[in-house]
Order: sequence, then C-alpha cells, then structure tokens
Amino acid sequence: MSTYRLQISPDFTLRDATQVLDYIQRLGAEGVYLSPLLEAEPGSMHGYDVVDHSRVDSSRGGPEALSEFSDAAHARGLKVLVDIVPNHMGVATPAVNAWWWDLLTLGRDSRYASYFDIDWEFGNGRLRLPVLGDGPDEEDALRVEDGELRYYDHRFPIAPGTGDGSPREVHARQNYELMSWRRADAEMNYRRFFAVTTLAGLRVEDQQVFDDTHREIGRWLHEGLVDGLRVDHPDGLRDPGQYLERLRALAGDKPIWVEKIIEGDERMPDWPVQGTTGYDALAVIDRVFVDPAGEGPLTALAGEFDDREENQDWIELVHRRKRAVADSILRSEVLRVVRELGEGFDEEVADAVAELAAWFPVYRSYLPFGAEYLEEARLAAAESRPDLAPIIARITDRLGDRFEQTTGAIMAKGVEDNAFYRFTRLVSLTEVGGDPSEFALSPEEFHRRQADRQRRLPDSMTVLSTHDTKRGEDTRARISALAELPGRFERFLRTVREHVGIGDGSLESLLWQSVIGAWPASRERLQAYALKAAREAGASTAWTDPDEAFEQRMAAAIDAAFDDERVRAEVEALSAVIDGPGASNGLGAKLLQLTSPGRPDVYQGSERWERSLVDPDNRRPVEFDAAAALLAHIDEGWQPEIDSSGAAKVLVTSRALRLLRDRPELFTGYRPVYAEGSRAGHLIGFDRGGAIALATRLPVGLSATGGWADTTIDLGEASMRDEFTGAEYTGRVPLSAVFERYPVALLAVTR
Repeated sequence: MSTYRLQISPDFTLRDATQVLDYIQRLGAEGVYLSPLLEAEPGSMHGYDVVDHSRVDSSRGGPEALSEFSDAAHARGLKVLVDIVPNHMGVATPAVNAWWWDLLTLGRDSRYASYFDIDWEFGNGRLRLPVLGDGPDEEDALRVEDGELRYYDHRFPIAPGTGDGSPREVHARQNYELMSWRRADAEMNYRRFFAVTTLAGLRVEDQQVFDDTHREIGRWLHEGLVDGLRVDHPDGLRDPGQYLERLRALAGDKPIWVEKIIEGDERMPDWPVQGTTGYDALAVIDRVFVDPAGEGPLTALAGEFDDREENQDWIELVHRRKRAVADSILRSEVLRVVRELGEGFDEEVADAVAELAAWFPVYRSYLPFGAEYLEEARLAAAESRPDLAPIIARITDRLGDRFEQTTGAIMAKGVEDNAFYRFTRLVSLTEVGGDPSEFALSPEEFHRRQADRQRRLPDSMTVLSTHDTKRGEDTRARISALAELPGRFERFLRTVREHVGIGDGSLESLLWQSVIGAWPASRERLQAYALKAAREAGASTAWTDPDEAFEQRMAAAIDAAFDDERVRAEVEALSAVIDGPGASNGLGAKLLQLTSPGRPDVYQGSERWERSLVDPDNRRPVEFDAAAALLAHIDEGWQPEIDSSGAAKVLVTSRALRLLRDRPELFTGYRPVYAEGSRAGHLIGFDRGGAIALATRLPVGLSATGGWADTTIDLGEASMRDEFTGAEYTGRVPLSAVFERYPVALLAVTR
C-alpha cells in the first residue's frame, strides 16, 4: 500500500483534507496517512501534544469530520492510516488536560498519579514544574485568582482545604512545586519527551493506562474508520515490545508501522509490525546520488573553515555532543537512572551512566535483544574513561528499562538536534536515520542493501520527506549536487564570506548550503531557519543563552542574499549551476523511493519540488489546486519540461504510483540492472519483476564527458514501455535514447 501523508491542523482540517481526496486518488496513492488526530494543545499545528485521548480534536474537525473523511476515502478505494502518540501528553496548558489538572490538584492521591512517569520521592512528594523565570523574586509574580494559582498567563489548581493565604503560602501547600526553568536540566522528577518539559511521559506499560489512552483509537479500528496505524517514538516507551503486542491485539490484522530509527547494520526486534516508517530507506537512496570524489575536497574545506577539531571526526563529535546533552539538558534523566540503580546520589556513578549513554551506538536496546550494543558501549566507555572502568563494570549488568529509555533521548538530542548542525561538509547527509560519515554509496552497495531490505523488510515504508526531516528531499538533492562541484562551491563560499562573514565557518557552510538548496526561498523562511540552526548547533549562540550580537550578524548575512547585489548574484549564479543536476537527482531519488522494496509514502506536496527546511517550514500550506491542475494537464498527454513548476516530478510520481497500484505483480522481486559502456557508472537501476526503474546519477560528470555515448542497457526479449514518455523498447537499447527526454525512466513489461 502506497500512502500520501497529510498534516491535519486547525488550518487544514479533516474537512479540508476530504476536498483533496479526488486528487490523491488520481495521483495514484492507495492510502491517506494522517498526522495525529486526538485532542491536542490549543492551536497545536502538529498534534503530537495530545491532551485528551477520548476524542478527535474539534479544531481538526472533530469526530463527525473523521467519519466523513473516512467514508469519502473508502468510497474512492483509499485506505486511511493515522499517526498515534503513546509516549507522552501535552501539559503546557494544564487546564485543558483533565488528567494533568487532577494530578496537580490531588497529587499522589489522584487517580492519574500512576498514569504519568513521575519520581515522587525525588520531588519530596511534589511534582516539579519548571515554569518560573530565573530571577530571585519570581514567586512575587504569583497570585491567587478565581480559585486558582496564577503566574502570568499560567494557571494551576489549588488543592482542596489549602486556605486563602498569600500566593507564596498557597504555593508551598500544593502538590506541585513551581521552579525555575533552569532547574529542569538536573532537578526534574517527571519523564519528558526528550527535553521538552511541556510533554510529560506516560506509563503506557500499565494496562489501565494503555486502555484509557487507546479506547478511542480502538473505536476507530473496530468501526472501520481507520485501516492502519503509525506509532510515534516507540523508543520512549518502557517496554516497546509489550506495547506493540497489546496494540497488535487491538488492531487485529490491520497494519502497524513504527517510527524506529535503525543505525547502520542494526536489526529491528521481532515486533508484530509491518516495519519502520522509512528513514533507513531515505539514507540509502540519497547517498547513491552523491559523488564519492567530492568527499576529499569537501572534507578539507570543512576542516579549513572550522577550527573546532572535534567537528571533523564524526565518531568523536557524536560522543562529545551526546555527552554534552547527558550533562546538561538531559541530566535529570541520567540522575533518575542513577537513583533507580539504588546507588543514591553518587557523582561518579552519574558520570559512568552518562559516559555509557554517550558511547551507546544505537538509539536503544530492548534487553535481552540488543545486549551486544550495551557491551559495545561498556568497552568504549571503559577505554575512554579508564578511571570509571570499575564503576562501569559494576553497573552495566544492572542497567534496565530506564537506561534504555534514556539512551534514545540522548541520541536524538545529541545527534539529530546538535551534531547534525556541526558536521557540515555536505549537509544533505545530516538527515534523520543517516550517518553523515558515510559520504556516498556505490551502485553495488545500494543494490546489496535493497536486496537485503526486500528479504527482511518488504513492507516497511520508504520516505524521502517527512514532518521531521531536516531538509526536504529536493533541497537535499540540490545540495548533493555540490559533491560534484566542490571547487565551485569553495569559490562561492570564500566570496560570500569575504562580504558577510559571521565568525563561525562551520555554521556559515551549513547556512549557505541550505540557502542554495532551498533557493528561491523567502527572506522570512531563511531567517527562521538560520536562527533555529544556529541555536541547535549551540556553538556561537544557543537557545538558553542567545548571543544577540552574533544573531544580528547572522541575520545580516541572510539579508545580504536579498539586498546585497554581489551576494545575491553569487547565490543566484550557484543556484543556476545546480538547477539541472539538482532536478536530475531529485527525479531520480523520487523514482527509486517509489519503486524500491517497501511501501512508499509521499509527504504532502513532495510530488512537486520539495525545497523545505526543518520544521515548521516543512508544514507550510500545500498548493493542492496547482498540483491538481498540473496532473490534469499531464493526463491529457502533456510531457512537461523540467522547470520550476515541478510538473515533471508530478509526472514521475503519478506514473510510478499508478503502476504500483494497478500492476502490483511487477513489484515482487529485486534484481540489479547494470549498463554496458563507457558511462555505465552513471546508471542506477533495478528490475522489480517486470517493472524496471532507471535513473541518472552524477549528472555533472556525465555532462562533462559528453553524455551517454556508447552506453547501452540490455532489456532482453521482453517488450517494455516507458511510463513517462510512452516510448517502447526491446533488446539492447542506447541509454541516450532512453534518457532523451528525462533523466529517469520507468519501463514496464507490456501486457
């Protein structure tokens, strides 16, 4: 089943989504994949901050709109898949979360005290809420109003019988303690989603909690409103395997996919699911379009521009950045592991736990599955810190579920949200699920991994863009073209730095690659991205301690791309150079994603050029009417040029999805396809069992050597038709003919 992902929000409700179902059906998708639908924080644009598990969010359309959407989708033969969030709840606005409000009111006597993952003893019987500013007299801003404790716009309940004293006295008698937000790093006593204090972890391992958080989801499944589920962040759960067994019992034979990040040769546990949500596929597809010859020059350039030596060694960088978050924003989680070891507070034990987590090679283990990763971390930690070796040896075998939950958070915050913004030699490689130290893949290695995927995970999703990717697929495709043009990029970077240097060479390289990849883009989008990227990197400025002067220089550099004639000319010139190669890479990656082993998902709008940057930029409104008009024109026989409209990508996407839907028997196997001739290395192709996908790789080098020349492909005796152009082929065919109009081809055996 192929799917089309829609982000449902107050600005694009289920009723709005119903209006685009005809288009999605015509595009060729077999299902619609929706972002979370349960009641979320007021104004939430993403829905991952659920506040009520009992109903569909009214601002997203409510239960009636879900029923109408489901009926309309099913009437068109489309399945409905929904994203669910079992790990946490939104608690930013306590008054709208009845469970959290009751918990704050009654404390440990609340029915919901055991629903949330709270260390009551560490808080001396009170729940710690890091909402106060860091001034010495913040409690002076507390007030009692309408039977509630107020702090600016924050509202909190007052427990029964606590009297009518001063706000300070009332606060002192509550079941919660309002504390400085800066104390959250080390003194939190409830589990969060990563380091987000407004998302409180649930104990879904408790059967009652599971039942109460999944009753409405069960109704969707049992009433046939929903045909499958996508599970957000299972690594945050205490026992993902147990959870997925329960979810499987609830879902019956309906498919389940899990947002699981697989590192390198890691294998997924034997869970009762169809597979992952596809980041592992993204990493492989991207790298086969990267020129390995660019690794040396771009590595040297990164080293010259960044004097932080640690940023040049990926393994060391990951260790240092993971250790940094373990010692700062996630120290509360590390200390909770220490407490559960029964060691009391011991700084050396905390040091050892943090070091083990920093060396953990994957997101988490699921002991006893994955015990080898814990052993790998033990050996690395003991070698790195021999002074801690005795403590590490003493505690390793006693680490359990709490440590497993913590390593995933440390990996995500240390790598995805920090190291990815510091390792900047080619930023298209710093993507969720990818290892940026792996610069490129040969066709042979690509085929090996795809064949392995066909054997082990034939029903896993494949994606190129999601709501969590750091850059949209075509932004990355354009940046990857720079690996073929390292000298040209070096000249560009030196020239721009001369005009608008900001004093952080690593960040400058990241920003200018991203600008070129997303160009043309608005000033507002690029400014927002630059600020987020700089603060995530945390080198020259940071979220907690922003450097205003640096951020002003950075903003001026982005402005220069629009206002300074010299800088704008450089940006537009390099953008023009990579327009063609970037489009070729983008079309090729899209074709491979849609036709390789797995279940392809098309993120909303990515059937056209998807040049977004990190969220929330990738949740911008989609121009569905424009896309539908292009598709209608193509269906009339138009073969569009490769231009800024993205029509050529609509052609590729729709024809691949339709062939997959209408002739699934052509997609049952996997066989590499190789060319013969002097340019054979520029082809990446495979035969899925009657459908052959062919794409151009390294287009700059191909063009520089005069094109395909004598290179051919042998199709055997079968008669094949190109789904994009209608041309028919058989036998040995020159690739110059196959790629005469487009740098991609999808050949299907004629009936």
